[in-house]
Amino acid sequence: MRHRVNYAMILIGTCLLPSSQGARAIAAPSDYPIQPVPFVDVEVVGGFWGPRLQTNRTVTVWSNLRKCEQTGRLSNFAKAAGCVTGSFEGIYFNDSDVFKVIEGASYTLAQHPDPKLDADLDALIADIAAAQEDDGYLYTARTINDPKYDYPGKKGRWTHLAHGHELYNVGHLYEGAVAHYQATGKRTLLDVAIKNADLIHRVFGPDPGQRIDVPGHEEIEIGLVKLYRVSGKQKYLDLAKFFLDMRGRKDKRGNLYGDYCQDHKPVVEQSQAVGHAVRAAYLYSGMADVAALTGDERYVAALDRIWHDVVSKKLYVTGGIGARHSGEAFGTDYELPNRTAYNETCAAIANAMWNHRMFLLHGDGKYIDVLERVIYNGFLAGVALSGDKYFYPNPLSSDGRHPFNHGNTERSMWFGCSCCPVNIVRFVPSIAGMIYAQRDRIAYVNLYIAGSGKLDLNDTTVRLTQETDYPWDGDVKVTVEPERPGEFELRLRIPGWSQGRPIPGDLYRYKDQQTAEVTIRVNGKPTPLKLEDGYAVLRRKWSPGDTLDLHLPMPVRRTLCHEKVQANRGHVVLERGPIVYCIEGADHDGRALNIVLADDAALRPETRPDLLGGITVLRGIAQAVRTDEGGRQTTRNIELTAIPYYAWCHRGANEMAVWLPRDPTAIPKPPQTTGYRITASHCFASDETSAISDGLLPTSSADHAIPRMTWWDHKGTSEWLQYDLPEPMPIAGVDVYWFDDTGRGRCRVPEAWKLLYREDGTFKPVSKPHGYGVKADKFNEVRFDAVKTDALRIEVQLRPGFSAGVLEWRLNPS
Repeated sequence: MRHRVNYAMILIGTCLLPSSQGARAIAAPSDYPIQPVPFVDVEVVGGFWGPRLQTNRTVTVWSNLRKCEQTGRLSNFAKAAGCVTGSFEGIYFNDSDVFKVIEGASYTLAQHPDPKLDADLDALIADIAAAQEDDGYLYTARTINDPKYDYPGKKGRWTHLAHGHELYNVGHLYEGAVAHYQATGKRTLLDVAIKNADLIHRVFGPDPGQRIDVPGHEEIEIGLVKLYRVSGKQKYLDLAKFFLDMRGRKDKRGNLYGDYCQDHKPVVEQSQAVGHAVRAAYLYSGMADVAALTGDERYVAALDRIWHDVVSKKLYVTGGIGARHSGEAFGTDYELPNRTAYNETCAAIANAMWNHRMFLLHGDGKYIDVLERVIYNGFLAGVALSGDKYFYPNPLSSDGRHPFNHGNTERSMWFGCSCCPVNIVRFVPSIAGMIYAQRDRIAYVNLYIAGSGKLDLNDTTVRLTQETDYPWDGDVKVTVEPERPGEFELRLRIPGWSQGRPIPGDLYRYKDQQTAEVTIRVNGKPTPLKLEDGYAVLRRKWSPGDTLDLHLPMPVRRTLCHEKVQANRGHVVLERGPIVYCIEGADHDGRALNIVLADDAALRPETRPDLLGGITVLRGIAQAVRTDEGGRQTTRNIELTAIPYYAWCHRGANEMAVWLPRDPTAIPKPPQTTGYRITASHCFASDETSAISDGLLPTSSADHAIPRMTWWDHKGTSEWLQYDLPEPMPIAGVDVYWFDDTGRGRCRVPEAWKLLYREDGTFKPVSKPHGYGVKADKFNEVRFDAVKTDALRIEVQLRPGFSAGVLEWRLNPS
């Protein structure tokens, strides 16, 4: 099945001005030196991505629209318009979800005209237009003004830009409006967007009487650039640059929003990726757009520094970003945990957007290497094969509980905050706009995806057709069809993974540095491989029907991590081509976290068309490790089956691991307290008492990335926490790691505590205790005269006005 996709001039290329005969194109005065081939000129035919585009069109779009209706996201506009009565439903930034669905649905209309979808969008857009206030303001939470609903900035317009999302919402409005206009030629939503942008242009700016401030959540910058491209009005580009330039400008604004919002220093002075990962990558994408259109080299220099920081210290092997659950944020350098990895699906999408723009600025294949890693791994895991279930976070290890997926152990059909599903619906079709690019008389082939693209190389039109089973096979046939014979340059990306580099930089490396030879044949004849910036460069006179045969060997590779990443020491990842693999309990008697893969174990690829939509698995012999009650380990050989990471958790919630231990000693022994009964005087509903014995070591007392037990919302009270042991055991000490979220919440280390043991059914204080510490960010060790007991209890006195909690509680046998 063919999928015709339209991404024309949304990112790059010309500006469009409305006229009575439609839109006429004018050249932008400055732009990206390299331009992507627009969707209207790209076809994806079968292969790996064809079925996924079809699923997005036939399932994901409609599922998203249905969920938006069921959750009140659509009716909020009708309520704001006064067409129906009722309270605001959902979260204050839910308007943005609707705008993203419109954008994705518009791409679908461009691919496949659909009268019902077209009519449904017309009706929805009419409600949106009716909800817009007379001066252009559009924010349904405020317009409905439900007295029972409190949200950031309720007291007035623009009063809480750090988290109120007024500007974030309309950024997505602009993107959806441009997509709808370009797909249908209708101005209905575009006029709404322009009216709103004109209001914001009047309110914000450097002139006397205007407000100098910035959005806490970046996105409007990207949308304003798209409005500039579609209208040709300079003021929208100027406003985008204004918002960028005022970030971190304490001299201009006074109060800043801090690292979390990338508002800690001017953007041109930034060198490290910090804060909320989605906000950050949207910022970097907007900076790239404005840099391309204005020629501001300071932006480019800052982007280069930040990009290097990410790929060398903060990028997951799957291409995901944002290590921390707390703040959905980047961690410190080399902070890349696996089980508690957040890796929001939206962050993967934003990372892909940013890397595509970096390629358009620089023309280096290393940016497409990162992009490709994202789309086949970190992003694709976020959506089920069915197209209607999603992951919000994407960990690299799981015990089957997946604690941060909004309480769900498997992919979900929707979330209270559903930014990820609605981002997916617009991103899947946009991948086609990343396959090809062009510059003067140079044609770039970036991604190997079956189908074709039509390129305009100055005065020559060239169609490139790919035939390939990539990513399962590294053979690609490209047929070149210029409208007439002529000389131009063709650049084929030679992926870093085929040259011994899994990712640019030294964060990851292959264990075996040997690489098989990449070959190219032109019209059946071997051609020397000339590499420039990650591309094979072929300069010659091309005639219709010329062919290139690219061979990219795909051996199974073992990937190692920088030693500074503590979580991955002694572990290895399996890769083949652009695919990152994992192992899952479904293939190994329910277990995955106890499996060791020796360095000398032979591995072989095996095609499985019957499994998980058709995949290539990796097979070999590994060892399953068993630890007995005394801590002794034994191993047995098992048949290993590794599947693509993107396909995990389609066979029920179960264990999963991306990083595999290379030796049994790297298997952590189960916490001694595993299986003990744990009770408490009180435990907050979203916490879990089992967290204190899960073996996950905190990075600090404020570690929100791992499960915890708290007595919230009890404050200033006496509370207790208890272990019931399976049988009497000799104990001579305990270690307690307190939870304390100073600066964020109301939990503090306790005022005091003591330890009791059970004897003859009665709890008694331990004898001669030494310790009882209440220090944050460390285990507080208590030693005492050994007791033999079947239960231990901590009794705590909470500080007045505060609660407390425990991250980990270890027992020390005598």
